[in-house]
Amino acid sequence: MSHKSGPLHGEVTVPGDKSVSHRALMFGAIAEGVTHIRGFLEGEDTLATASILGKLGVRFETPSPGERIVHGVGLHGLRGSPDALDCGNAGTGMRLLAGLLAGQAFDSTLVGDESLSRRPMRRVTDPLAQMGASIDTNDGKPPLRIHGGARLHGVTYRPPVASAQIKSALLLAGLYAEGFTEVVEPHPTRDYTESMLKAFGWPIDYSPGRARLEGGHVLHAANVDVPADFSSAAFFIVAACIVPGSSLRLNGVGLNPRRTGLLSALRLMGADIAVENTRTSGGETIADLVVTHAPLHGVSLPEEIVPDMIDEFPALFVAAAVADGTTTIRGAAELRVKESDRIASMANGLKACGASVDELPDGAVIRGGGLRSGSIDSHGDHRIAMSFAVAGLVAEGPIAIGDCANVATSFPGFMELANGVGFRLEPAN
Repeated sequence: MSHKSGPLHGEVTVPGDKSVSHRALMFGAIAEGVTHIRGFLEGEDTLATASILGKLGVRFETPSPGERIVHGVGLHGLRGSPDALDCGNAGTGMRLLAGLLAGQAFDSTLVGDESLSRRPMRRVTDPLAQMGASIDTNDGKPPLRIHGGARLHGVTYRPPVASAQIKSALLLAGLYAEGFTEVVEPHPTRDYTESMLKAFGWPIDYSPGRARLEGGHVLHAANVDVPADFSSAAFFIVAACIVPGSSLRLNGVGLNPRRTGLLSALRLMGADIAVENTRTSGGETIADLVVTHAPLHGVSLPEEIVPDMIDEFPALFVAAAVADGTTTIRGAAELRVKESDRIASMANGLKACGASVDELPDGAVIRGGGLRSGSIDSHGDHRIAMSFAVAGLVAEGPIAIGDCANVATSFPGFMELANGVGFRLEPAN
């Protein structure tokens, strides 16, 4: 349950970036030597990836929460497991592991929870098959049965949709392939995989929208400082924008340019967001964000920034619902195949709270003006749940949020951190 709040004030340090945490575990696992990870996200998704790598013979130490020491086994040191490898709700984990495991000598089966088992995997398994991988699916969905011993060869692949997960899966498989693997995207996506491969010493040529590497090299252990997750920071950014009198500082947030479309969108809407203390850590740009309340107005969102904010759209929908005027979102069909159909989930939830929303196949038209009390179903999607937690701060009455246990998936401790800066959240009875 989320209630109307007063101004939000204080400093927030959100958990580590999930995308970087997944990749640091995987690259550390197949590197030569010992990798030290700081700022690791202690969430269900990343813990599932760590558990899988442990079953494949990788040893981890946990000196303290948010810290991992990974004892790498080298490119060909993983061992097969007779058990199914459970990715939980982690789409990133499953798609990246599909690429990593496609080049192994042993068979593997990747499974997930009910939500993940409904998500499309052909976008990864089809191009991996072009590289020579042998993967069986359940009509294009999990479980993924990966047959070991396949001889992989490099390809040049042009994905029909811009997706860092597709790109990363192919680059991981490319480590084991003969020749060069190249991915040329329709729009640039986040380059976490490329920058981390470079940090681990693998020769790679990349620029926005393109990445190319050759198989047969070696990864060398590296220290990884994981930046604070921008997608988690997004809920606090939007909250401070829309709650009158608010000012929040968000510490050490990762500002990879392929992740920060929300900042551009909110600034177009009139937001007051300052970037301070910019620095570089582990190849990634991080900075402190100071967000101060300002009146927002509706916009027609430029489609070129859509790929850079795909995970932040639920929070943006809330900002649009309380802005002055109409916001039009197009080019975001990818939202239909996330943990839930995020276009439908947000549109239905906002309408239940009194907003005027028209769904489009690839987006929505949201007429701003405010929200009232309501009861919404988050469909087990953590980002939907947290977005309506933000919406409740400015609604006329409380918003009840159902099916929200999966918040722990990406943001453990969200309620405590949020209430510490002025949110009014309480668990359901």
